[in-house]
Amino acid sequence: MKLEVLYEDDVMISCVKPAGVPAQSDKSNDEDMVTVIKNYLYDKGDTDEEPYVAPIHRLDRPVGGVMIFAKTPEAAASLSGQVTDGAMVKFYQAIVTGELPDEAGELTDYLVRDPKTNTSKVADKGDKGAKKAVLSYEVLDVFETDEGVLSYILIELQTGRHHQIRVQLASRGCGIWGDTKYNPRFAKTKRTYRQIGLYASRLELAHPVTGERMVFKHEPEGEAFDVIEMEDF
Repeated sequence: MKLEVLYEDDVMISCVKPAGVPAQSDKSNDEDMVTVIKNYLYDKGDTDEEPYVAPIHRLDRPVGGVMIFAKTPEAAASLSGQVTDGAMVKFYQAIVTGELPDEAGELTDYLVRDPKTNTSKVADKGDKGAKKAVLSYEVLDVFETDEGVLSYILIELQTGRHHQIRVQLASRGCGIWGDTKYNPRFAKTKRTYRQIGLYASRLELAHPVTGERMVFKHEPEGEAFDVIEMEDF
């Protein structure tokens, strides 16, 4: 796998995670982003030892898009702190089946994760393990297709819960296109780690050393976004 680097310096690297590739090693033992970046840094000759590479945030395996990785423990601590306090801003583009009730809005739910099935579901606020999940969205376009109505939306993720975007949208009858885990329309599709219509297209953060505000972005690509006529947003 060839690594697509958006930005790199001595303390961090931003690159594009292809859909289907794990962000870090998992039980599948498939090639993952952390390993790919370590090999890239080693091949560059930056170090004779195993490079330090720390993922700062997650992207679900079938989701592609922009990620940031730290190259030092100090940078990892700074960037992780930005995730925790909400200073790191994440935007996603998504294709969903159906239409949301409003052209723009905010969705707030409480989610509970089931580690046995690796799924999450909407729950009541007082349920054991329930965590608040918030996102805002804007509908960019709506399409009539042979598959029915599809909506193209921009999402700003305000909390980072497990499978949050996928669960919140599916709970409102607007599941992500191609999502075999949460969208009933695709539940019977048997294709491991297919790309779904969700893409991390923009990441904003403060540089962990200089404090400079930085923006990394990449337009959605791949089969999931071929179902609509893409426009440059």
